[in-house]
Amino acid sequence: MNTLEVGTVGTFTVARTIEHGYVLTDGREEIMLHFNDAVEEVEVDEELEAFLYHDKQGKMVATTYIPEIDFDTYAWCEVVDVVNNLGVFVDIGMPKHILVSIDDLPPKKSLWPFVHDELYVCLKLDKSNRLIAKPATENIIEYEAEPAPEDLLHKPISGRVYRLNPEISAIYTEEGYQGFIHHTERKEEPRLGEWVKGRVIEVKGVGSLNVSLRPVKEEALSEDAEQILRYLEKNGGEMTFTDKSDPDAIRDTFKISKAAFKRALGTLMKQKKVKQEDGKTILISDQ
Repeated sequence: MNTLEVGTVGTFTVARTIEHGYVLTDGREEIMLHFNDAVEEVEVDEELEAFLYHDKQGKMVATTYIPEIDFDTYAWCEVVDVVNNLGVFVDIGMPKHILVSIDDLPPKKSLWPFVHDELYVCLKLDKSNRLIAKPATENIIEYEAEPAPEDLLHKPISGRVYRLNPEISAIYTEEGYQGFIHHTERKEEPRLGEWVKGRVIEVKGVGSLNVSLRPVKEEALSEDAEQILRYLEKNGGEMTFTDKSDPDAIRDTFKISKAAFKRALGTLMKQKKVKQEDGKTILISDQ
């Protein structure tokens, strides 16, 4: 009975040397370690740890290059090849590169990772018992992310895109924070795995961040103006508040004076981010 399992790390003894490598044994079964799969030369009777995987012929073999990831451990792995109609291959720290299936990539090919982008993945077996790399789900990121401190507001932030949809791009920052980029805060949708640089525009109560990728010149809005934009975005892109609204209603909703509200609204209108029509303030969508 075969007790060796692909995708696992085991302890083996070098049984003998043959033409193309070494034969390892765990005391019950033998497995091949090719010379190019050995980190360094080994000696007969030497004990070592090895990772098991399938070679190009589908045969289970060993390598002493131990991957950074396993079935339960995630890491950022560099994309080394992109293959149409198949997916992308990532470097997990061993000679053979592992596939991230097309099923786990965006439907739009233009949003696939480029070579040198990185994906946050773990190992998984597909239906044919072959090793693949599986991107982390939202639940995994939420579990692993650190709560962001409030003093990050308005500060620069960098991170890598781990999830896409037309409305919001999600990033995982180098500090381990979870960030979200609304489509109004980016000029174009970033790629999966792309490294992006932006600025924190909101630290949410749950510890995640709202981030803008817009240039600083475009972002040069007061905190009051940003608050108005966030209010509009959360309310379907329009509101009944205008420069004619009641001062008390403005203060109750925005916690600012009517004068401050009018200044912020004027800035937004000047930058063509909002307009006023039929007694409403309306968010202007990017073209």
